[in-house]
Amino acid sequence: MATRSAIDPAFLDNDGNPLFHLGEDPHHPEGSSTALGFWIYLMSDCLIFACLFAIYAVLGGNYAAGPGPRDLFDLNLVALNTAMLLFSSITYGFAMLAMEKDKVGATQAWLAITGLFGLAFLSIELYEFAHLIHEGATPQRSGFLSAFFALVGTHGLHVTFGIIWLVTLMVQVGQKGLIAANQRRLMCLSMFWHFLDVIWIGVFTFVYLMGMLR
Repeated sequence: MATRSAIDPAFLDNDGNPLFHLGEDPHHPEGSSTALGFWIYLMSDCLIFACLFAIYAVLGGNYAAGPGPRDLFDLNLVALNTAMLLFSSITYGFAMLAMEKDKVGATQAWLAITGLFGLAFLSIELYEFAHLIHEGATPQRSGFLSAFFALVGTHGLHVTFGIIWLVTLMVQVGQKGLIAANQRRLMCLSMFWHFLDVIWIGVFTFVYLMGMLR
């Protein structure tokens, strides 16, 4: 076990007591490994979505004599769906501002509103999928539809996991308040949620808008 004499004097206070607990690395702030690990995860997710976008770029024009984007997409519905996700990003930003002011109630309220916008987004997306399948536009109908359902569906799964994560954090904040660990978790979820917004803007532009021009 390390003793006081074995500790660099730079990490001792005026009374000779250590500024960190034994077993902690004084050169790395608490939670730095969590942030690094989460950034690595986000980069891996970027690669996944990059592959899905590449697949759609290759297969997006293969209709197999079936329906294409102009026949299937309702831009008004997709625009509404996009608004739901963008509003959720704004409300999550308000939750982070409330967290910075240590307002537990306000943080919880904005997180709840964010979750409702996320659920609205998922509901509209599930309605769109159900409508397409009802029209016979199933994933196995053509390469275009296979790539479409893979890309949009993967994003939808990420939003689903994000909502589950958000609810879990609301429970933890309700039990322990805005302690440092919960604040780090909320920051990680913030990065994840805004990342999903950026991906969706790419989907909206590349899949829906450009699809209507074909």
